[in-house]
Amino acid sequence: MTSTIAMLEAKRAAAKLGGGEKRIAAQHAKGKLTARERLDVLLDEGSFEELDMFVEHNCTDFGMQDQRVPGDGVVTGSGTINGRLVFVFSQDFTVFGGSLSERHAQKICKIMDMALKVGAPVVGLNDSGGARIQEGVASLGGYAEVFQRNVLASGVVPQLSLIMGPCAGGAVYSPAMTDFIFMVKDSSYMFVTGPDVVKTVTNEVVTQEALGGAITHTTKTSVADVAFENDIEALLAARDFIDFLPLSNREPVPERPSADPWDRIEPSLDTLIPASANQPYDMHELIRKVVDEGDFFEVQPAHAANILCGFGRIEGRTVGIVANQPMVLAGVLDINSSKKAARFVRFCDAFEIPIVTFVDVPGFLPGTAQEHNGIIKHGAKLLFAYAEATVPKITVITRKAYGGAYDVMASKHLRGDLNYAWPTAEIAVMGAKGAVEIIFRGRTPDEIAERTAEYEARFANPFVAAGKGFIDEVIQPHSTRRRIALALRKLKNKTLENPWKKHDNIPL
Repeated sequence: MTSTIAMLEAKRAAAKLGGGEKRIAAQHAKGKLTARERLDVLLDEGSFEELDMFVEHNCTDFGMQDQRVPGDGVVTGSGTINGRLVFVFSQDFTVFGGSLSERHAQKICKIMDMALKVGAPVVGLNDSGGARIQEGVASLGGYAEVFQRNVLASGVVPQLSLIMGPCAGGAVYSPAMTDFIFMVKDSSYMFVTGPDVVKTVTNEVVTQEALGGAITHTTKTSVADVAFENDIEALLAARDFIDFLPLSNREPVPERPSADPWDRIEPSLDTLIPASANQPYDMHELIRKVVDEGDFFEVQPAHAANILCGFGRIEGRTVGIVANQPMVLAGVLDINSSKKAARFVRFCDAFEIPIVTFVDVPGFLPGTAQEHNGIIKHGAKLLFAYAEATVPKITVITRKAYGGAYDVMASKHLRGDLNYAWPTAEIAVMGAKGAVEIIFRGRTPDEIAERTAEYEARFANPFVAAGKGFIDEVIQPHSTRRRIALALRKLKNKTLENPWKKHDNIPL
């Protein structure tokens, strides 16, 4: 018996060594952690329970029968993050470059199936050279099996991808179908075809970083949500992030104790809005003064910064926050901001996370570039997302809410549950000057000025909309947190169902 146990320990030690000391040293030399070291940072100490440690590939072509490593390039299992169950896979670049084989894929599929059965998030740590070429179509079939599970798990359990090395070719589509993607600067990249193929086909010369690095994907493409400096930062952020999410669509949002009084008054918010309508202010300030302890986890902060999306807590319970940002493009809605917010709203709705919307929007961005690139259809995505959402929806209009953008931003007409406005709110078809120049075209400058003042007095306030019931209450800015907390209490047991359908047809 003793010898059998010793043999087991020897096999475990061999499996834990992955591709060997030399390759582990090479990984460290690049400033990267190994697959197992990453799991040690991500999960609670001692909580990781590994599955399929001894799985090996079944390929016999190109001499592969003589190259077998236990685990086959991916570490899979489950553990806890702050005491809450998650399923994980971590690709091991020291074993065949982390390339995906048939058995490698089966390991990932097994833990995804288990996550779906029990209702727990899936966190994937991607560090792979792509499909294992020696296996040919079997490897491609493995990818498709993983893709299918990504789709089935979507909206059922949260899926988070951390790109911590290469992720190229077909490999990119699994993270792309997960809910959120974190990347590491200078050591991770994602692209369908690499720089060499790009040069051959299009004659473009581009580096890996410029083509698909963390900065590219968090600023230009919006493929990824946040870029971090190194592995440790990304993994610790993932721990914080998972804390905001429910375990599944059958579980309530997580709740944690908070010493921040629910009825805390913030007098500084009474002076947040500048006297001039053309002067910006930072919407981050409002968000941080409303949520518990100022803790706001923003997603896609470097992309479409004219709208802010992220998670905070009120009375210890998670809320999703969407807010126009007057500091960037005056908070206007455009193609990128519409897509960014629409996806975020749909995630919140899928997992029963209440949505708080702060509105200061002058309208949709005009211009041929926007029109020719489909602002109509892309803007409709955000409208569609808010309209179909059945979770509690609380809206606070702080300043401008003009034109169709007023409708889109969780208005009462899109089944907003409680719609508040600050006294500084202006709800109208457009700004006073533009409206008067259309209504009173051809009048003298003095008459235009007089009519503009008249229009402002009539519409540059929230009371016309409040008089029609479109605004439930005009509130003092300093009491915003208290009002939202009360609203969330009232709406905690909200039930609302859309008509039965197989699925909707959002304007993609």
